[in-house]
Amino acid sequence: MSAIPGYTYGVTETRSPLTPADLEHLKQAVLFGPDDERYLRLAGEVLADHIEEILDVWYGFVGAHSHLLYYFTDGHGNPNADYLAAVRRRFGQWILDTCMRPYDQDWLNYQHEIGLRHHHSKKNRTDGVTSVPLVHHRYLVAFIYPITATIKPFLARKGHSPEEVEKMHQAWFKAVVLQVALWSAPYVHAGEF
Repeated sequence: MSAIPGYTYGVTETRSPLTPADLEHLKQAVLFGPDDERYLRLAGEVLADHIEEILDVWYGFVGAHSHLLYYFTDGHGNPNADYLAAVRRRFGQWILDTCMRPYDQDWLNYQHEIGLRHHHSKKNRTDGVTSVPLVHHRYLVAFIYPITATIKPFLARKGHSPEEVEKMHQAWFKAVVLQVALWSAPYVHAGEF
């Protein structure tokens, strides 16, 4: 996935409020270690061939729930197909970034950018749309489960052992929790994050 509109990984001017040391502490808090990094890379190799199918599952879930689809509407219940399509391309890249990118300063900065794009600070600006002003924080947290539960069948598609699939799934779960924690920064009062 190249030349994705609004995808500013590594070039965003956004700076995370956390340092690399803070990130290491957060990784420790979710028990994310070197084995998880290795299994995430393996997961990325598996998932890369199934991005569109995964997005179909996730978008089907969002589309089946008007209270979730609401965040892609004009605020009056009318979904914006162009907005959904633009976000979908970045969401697909997010799967690959979650698995394949080093969790370094660029990654940390881009996680903060993603958080801002869900918050009223930057929501709608990337795609120049008129939509609701923010994604309520409760849905960032709640979405951890469907994004984690629905990925496991895809991880089993390349013949890895059940143990390897479980390790990939646990690494994915930890990575998603880690990212949602980082995306939460704009929603937290200054000095409390």
